[in-house]
Amino acid sequence: MLGKRIREIRKRKKMTLEGLAGEELTKGMLSLIENNKAKPSMESLAYIAKRLGVDVTELLEEVSSLELREVLEKAEKLYNVKLDKSPERYRKVATLIEPYLENLSNGYESARLLDIYSRVLYNEKKEGWRELSDRAAIMYDEMMLTAKRASVGIFRAMVKFLEHDYSESLTILLSERAELEANHAYIDPMTRVDLDYNEAILHFAVGDSDSATRVMESAIDFSKEHRIFYRIDDLYRLAAAHGEMTHDEEKKRHFTLKLKQYGEFADDMFSLVFYDVFTLMSLISEQKAYAEALVIIDDYLSDPKLADNFEDLFFLEKGKAYFGLKRYEEAIPYLEKAKTTKWAHHPFDLSLVYISDVYKALCYHELGNRDKALQISLEAVENYRPLPASKYKDFANETYRIIKESGKNSG
Repeated sequence: MLGKRIREIRKRKKMTLEGLAGEELTKGMLSLIENNKAKPSMESLAYIAKRLGVDVTELLEEVSSLELREVLEKAEKLYNVKLDKSPERYRKVATLIEPYLENLSNGYESARLLDIYSRVLYNEKKEGWRELSDRAAIMYDEMMLTAKRASVGIFRAMVKFLEHDYSESLTILLSERAELEANHAYIDPMTRVDLDYNEAILHFAVGDSDSATRVMESAIDFSKEHRIFYRIDDLYRLAAAHGEMTHDEEKKRHFTLKLKQYGEFADDMFSLVFYDVFTLMSLISEQKAYAEALVIIDDYLSDPKLADNFEDLFFLEKGKAYFGLKRYEEAIPYLEKAKTTKWAHHPFDLSLVYISDVYKALCYHELGNRDKALQISLEAVENYRPLPASKYKDFANETYRIIKESGKNSG
């Protein structure tokens, strides 16, 4: 209400009733106005607004833009806290925004609060998030906030991606991108690269490597041309992963080296770690340099900070190295530890998760436990079945065939 708004702004600005009243109003009249027992004339309202240093429209709004900005600032901070450090962050964000939902109309603050709240509802598995996302998207379009509008489209596509419905995810992204390009005359370089990157990973996810490679290489060239280097590390990692999946060692080496160069240039630990991960894959699978690989792996696992973020990958490679050294009983526990899907949704990532079962099956086979080996290898084949063709999928199928045939031969 008007009186409450005047009082809130006055107190925020640390003004007394006398200070705000000045020479044109009495303290008593101002007190009546603040308690909604008297209505000021437009002249008095303009005077009060001038003394407070705000526009008259801000006093008349049910929720001032200043208040919304403060709520948004708090919501952004809460929403961007890592979930493992604040398990209740979604509930806290919802509690903060909910009282303002009915008063959100137009403007950036309203659009962004609707956007955040819709994502909170989705993450909390509650209904209604799509409608709020639609409202936010319309506002972003009206204000020509291209990057924010693109972010909504990518989010909608990723909802299906996380359900592993890659085809529908790609359809949504392409539709959202077409709508964005039709309604926004200018798309800034970073937004374009963001769209390209997400489109590329989805083309790869559905097995369309040609389209994925075309979009990915276009994004890399565009990023270099405009000297923005935005997502360049993600693009290099994606290209190297494609080389790994398709047994294209030349491509993998080329983009792995690019990833290392970027990591050294930008002092980016994430890129340098993945350079070492790809290096380990080559040492173990191609060069059979198992002892050398184990030295690198143990260095990483001895660093709590690095191990906490990447231990799944290093457990997998350690299990593979032990298998290569014929230390099968030692390999199995590490292959068991590597089997987690907390970070894996893309077929490239899922392939790494599922390959641990293939090596585990081979370990049991070498240890003479054929029944368990056959069971695990069959599970791996079934896990790989919906994924696009890759050397990992071929390896799983071949392993199952070998184990199955060995039983016939022994019989």
